[in-house]
Amino acid sequence: MSNPKHALFWMTAYLCIVGVVCALIYAPLHSAFQANWVFNSLIFSVLIIGTGISYRQVLLLIPETQWIAYFRTGNMALSVQREPRLLKPLTRQLGGDLTKDRFRMSAMSLRTVLDGIRGRLDESREISRYMISLLIFLGLLGTFWGLLGTINSVGSVIINLSIDGGDFNKIFAELQAGLLEPLKGMGTAFSSSLFGLGGSLVLGFLDIQAGHAQNRFYDGLEEWLAGVTNLVDSDKPE
Repeated sequence: MSNPKHALFWMTAYLCIVGVVCALIYAPLHSAFQANWVFNSLIFSVLIIGTGISYRQVLLLIPETQWIAYFRTGNMALSVQREPRLLKPLTRQLGGDLTKDRFRMSAMSLRTVLDGIRGRLDESREISRYMISLLIFLGLLGTFWGLLGTINSVGSVIINLSIDGGDFNKIFAELQAGLLEPLKGMGTAFSSSLFGLGGSLVLGFLDIQAGHAQNRFYDGLEEWLAGVTNLVDSDKPE
C-alpha cells in the first residue's frame, strides 16, 4: 500500500518553493499587502487554515495504513490498537475477530464497506475545496471593495474640481492630490485579487496531492480486500 508520506514530501517541497519565490519578491509583495492589509490578512489566515486542513487529510491516512499493516501480520495485539477512523466500516463488518488472514464477506458487503470508506474520504476533502473557493471569493470581494472606493473617489474629485479663477497650476495640483485616493482604491482591488488567486493556487496544489494520497490509499485497500476476502452469496450466512 502506498505510503502517504510521499504526498507530504511533495506538499512540503512545493510550499518551500513558494516561500523562496515570495522571499525573492518580498518588497513588492509587502507593498501590495499594505495596500489592503485587512482583506489580505483575512486571506492569509484562510490560506494557513486551508494548508493545515490539507496536511491533516494526509496525516489521517498514516494510522490507517499502520492499522492495515498490523492486521496483515496477524498480530494478536491488534485489538488493543487504536480503532481506525476511516476504516471503521471495515472493522464493524469484521466484528471482534481481527486476527484472521482471510475472512468471509458477500460481494454486497464488500461494496458497502468500500463505498463507506470512499464516502469518508470524499467528506474529508469538502472543507479544503471550500477553502479554495473562499480564497477566490475573498479576492473578488476585496477587488469590488477597492473598485467601489475608486469610483467614489473619482466622483468626489470631479465634483470638487473647479476651474474658476483660471489658475491652471492650482487646478492641476488639486487634481493631482484628488487622484491619490482613486489610486489607493485600485491598489486595494488588485492586491486582494493577487493574494486571493495566489492563495487558491497554493491550496489547489495541496488539495491535489491530498487527493492523490487518498486515491492511492483507497486503490490499495480495494486491491487488498479483493485479495483476502472469501466472497460468499449474499443469501447465505457469513
